[in-house]
Amino acid sequence: MMVPMAGLEGVEQPRQRANATAARWIPAVEDEQGLKALELFGSPTDGEVRLPSRPESAATARRLTQCVVLRQWGLSAQTTEHAVLLVSELVGNAVRHTGARAFGLRMLRRRGWIRVEVRDPSRGLPCLMPVHELDTSGRGLFLVDKLSDRWGVDLLPRGKTTWFEMRVVDR
Repeated sequence: MMVPMAGLEGVEQPRQRANATAARWIPAVEDEQGLKALELFGSPTDGEVRLPSRPESAATARRLTQCVVLRQWGLSAQTTEHAVLLVSELVGNAVRHTGARAFGLRMLRRRGWIRVEVRDPSRGLPCLMPVHELDTSGRGLFLVDKLSDRWGVDLLPRGKTTWFEMRVVDR
């Protein structure tokens, strides 16, 4: 069944958590590359981090996300795993589909929630497509839809921000 995402400004897609099959990413105990990425690009919790729109930037975004969610915020390994996977999907879409030279990554935390935003200069809206068992691509927004609690797209005067939110247990 296809669940279309109209992509209207400010519209969020409330979702129930569901089990989604995804490749498991297990964070390393000591991720020196993540700490180097924080030093080089800055923390996405302090403001928007600008990354070049290249496929290898997805790895940088994953490392930044892992450092923030697991180390800085002290959230669970599963929350970290899901956030890392979803940021990788949003970054992949920004790199693959927008033709931009760079994109922005920002992470916010408020009581009981985390929010991850990827901003790019394209006003082209992402579309949640139906996914079939043998598909080898096109699962990105499907995963975002299944693993996040809410997600959406905010149109900007020059571009858009695609975001997801996840409920978290505050410690």
